Amino acid sequence: PAKGTTQHPPFEEAPPATQNFIIPKKEIHTVPDMGKWKRSQVPVAYADYIGFILTLNEGVKGKKLTFEYKVSEAIEKLVALLNTLDRWIDETPPVDQPSRFGNKAYRTWYAKLDEEAENLVATVVPTHLAAAVPEVAVYLKESVGNSTRIDYGTGHEAAFAAFLCCLCKIGVLRVDDQIAIVFKVFNRYLEVMRKLQKTYRMEPAGSQGVWGLDDFQFLPFIWGSSQLIDHPYLEPRHFVDEKAVNENHKDYMFLECILFITEMKTGPFAEHSNQLWNISAVPSWSKVNQGLIRMYKAECLEKFPVIQHFKFGSLLPIHPVTSG
Repeated sequence: PAKGTTQHPPFEEAPPATQNFIIPKKEIHTVPDMGKWKRSQVPVAYADYIGFILTLNEGVKGKKLTFEYKVSEAIEKLVALLNTLDRWIDETPPVDQPSRFGNKAYRTWYAKLDEEAENLVATVVPTHLAAAVPEVAVYLKESVGNSTRIDYGTGHEAAFAAFLCCLCKIGVLRVDDQIAIVFKVFNRYLEVMRKLQKTYRMEPAGSQGVWGLDDFQFLPFIWGSSQLIDHPYLEPRHFVDEKAVNENHKDYMFLECILFITEMKTGPFAEHSNQLWNISAVPSWSKVNQGLIRMYKAECLEKFPVIQHFKFGSLLPIHPVTSG
């Protein structure tokens, strides 16, 4: 694991019973506030969040999506929660409107989540931890896009990872749930997000256009490249090969992402996804994985437009990590 992420393991064996939960709120309002988030005063939130991402990155290394792993009751309940969100999309068809993008039916769908989020989270969290529900539910509501702008981006994805991280911190998810968190829960989340993006023609939030890695996601490329480390024959150059993608996408998150991009975009891959095209020239998956982690920190976690929306509470606090 990276230095500086060891003080606060994301998985608590016995969560503090007396914790005062609070409703998370924004803390980074101006560019100088970013100093609270990075630099020497690393907040607990940053250390724990990146620690969580890296722990899962290690956990899925070299494993296929079809790998046999333990599925706990909490994991099953999270999948059921995501299935509910999926069903609500079916119940909320897009409306006829002049603009092709940003279908307003998304707001109706979102209003339902806004109303039901705490009830949904309560199905996952045991009753003795009920006090944590309002805090944790905020991250779920933040993880599906913005209902004003009808857009979705890596900040929303980060909120979902934060939601899962909080569930680990209160002990709902355990160390042995690691693989299922990525392969079962996060993968189902991705399916639901792709359906939202497609159904309501959501705009990419803060997208760098052709220079970004992807319009909507980042984490599945990190974890997906880790899955492919030391693969007997698939190399980074293969993900721009249609045949290799079609034959292997069900096993690997990275290739599933590539398949979605090619379904959504027209024209040469090198033109619509230039960053990914460049990555396909990297010789090994471990180099791709390390490069993407660096890029994620620089392009997502250290960029004001992304982090200004991040909310901090008692589980992911803004106060600095104290050593000792």
